[in-house]
Amino acid sequence: MARPPKERRVEYIPEIRYFKPAGIPARDIKEVNLSIEEVEAIRLKDLEGLTQEECARKMEVSRPTFQRVLTGAREKIARALIEGKALRFEGGDYKLAKLHVKCHRCGNKFEVPFHHRHRFSRRFCPECDDEKNEE
Repeated sequence: MARPPKERRVEYIPEIRYFKPAGIPARDIKEVNLSIEEVEAIRLKDLEGLTQEECARKMEVSRPTFQRVLTGAREKIARALIEGKALRFEGGDYKLAKLHVKCHRCGNKFEVPFHHRHRFSRRFCPECDDEKNEE
């Protein structure tokens, strides 16, 4: 019996989740699906420039597992670019990382989704509504 897939830790989910070649109607195009963890692997390795060991640690997987996810993602992206297919980012087995925050005013500790770290400069404390908090 196969083991159930382990959820990979993801820090960021892209807001834009669909790309297609220009000039081709959506009804006439085939799609390639990238899972959210495949997008995260590309982000960590190719955009952030981390080592495979650092990427694997962040995603809470082994280095060989990270390598398989990254290789699969790169193959799918290459196929979409070379064959003129659309890319859709969805699905997968992942859990969204949490950012641990401490309120300067009341000392309350709380969590916010990690990807909000990039989108919002302020995080309000749920206890005292103060906005000056630290990671």
